[in-house]
Amino acid sequence: MTETIPVAVPRKGRPLEAVLDRLATRVEDSHHAPEREGVDVASLADSISSILRYEKAIAKGEQTAADDVYERLAEYSDLSAPGRPEYTLLRDARKGRPRRIVFDSVTIPLDGVELQLIGREEPFRALRTHEFALGFDSADLVLEEVVGLRAEPLESIADLNARIDPRDTDVRVVAGLGDTVYHTLMGQPDLRRDGSEDSFDREFVREYEGPLCISPRYERLVEAVLGTDAVEGIEFCYPENGREEEAAIADAGLGVYLTVTGSTAREHGLELGEQLFPSETVLMENLAETSGGAGLVADLFADASEQSELTV
Repeated sequence: MTETIPVAVPRKGRPLEAVLDRLATRVEDSHHAPEREGVDVASLADSISSILRYEKAIAKGEQTAADDVYERLAEYSDLSAPGRPEYTLLRDARKGRPRRIVFDSVTIPLDGVELQLIGREEPFRALRTHEFALGFDSADLVLEEVVGLRAEPLESIADLNARIDPRDTDVRVVAGLGDTVYHTLMGQPDLRRDGSEDSFDREFVREYEGPLCISPRYERLVEAVLGTDAVEGIEFCYPENGREEEAAIADAGLGVYLTVTGSTAREHGLELGEQLFPSETVLMENLAETSGGAGLVADLFADASEQSELTV
């Protein structure tokens, strides 16, 4: 009997799209081609991403659908053909809390195993509670929950496992998927000392005392990537509800925020500084639950070189 390998994935958003993109690319480029005819992994991945982007636009009020949410759910989750994905409904956090269609699961037959992607609200925690051997989630969550705080800063994905206490969890990071945006330090130019050309970097923070504006859920993450010595004398502050993060950082003078181009920060008169840490989707493994089949799936998603960089 073919072994089925369940893998926890996010239900929506950039991390799920990163998983689907990596899966489509690796299946196409490797010997792991589907053994069941008619399953086009690239088309399947693109279809799931397109549906979820469309449903996000509806939840945000940017699109209007002719069919109601239950009719769309039934259409998307038609299981009459093999390899069709299933979706489910969640309450979105946006105004009015609309029902939003999100990913639930799909099973893909590969060479020797069946890969079952299963949507979870918190994949990392599902691995920590031993529900899964493998899963994908943002590296940010690893920093927020299990990475030890030290005086020296944490600077890369490759250093994560060395900061995880094995008495705390059996979960380790296997590889990143490269969908990288950065937690970036930024500040008002007039915050520098008169005549100074110092850049906004970790050394600047080490000498700085005052407010540092961050997202409310990122206190531990920011302490980890700056180092505990650097945050002495720092007072964390947060954007008020509904306020643009860059505007709040401009008022505080200094802050850390996720950036892609940094254009909005510049519009608020901020200067971009050091890229402190990559926010990236990572493949994780619960070492206590890993089987031979799980190893095959991990190899499909991650190169041997990527895995060796994270081996402790």
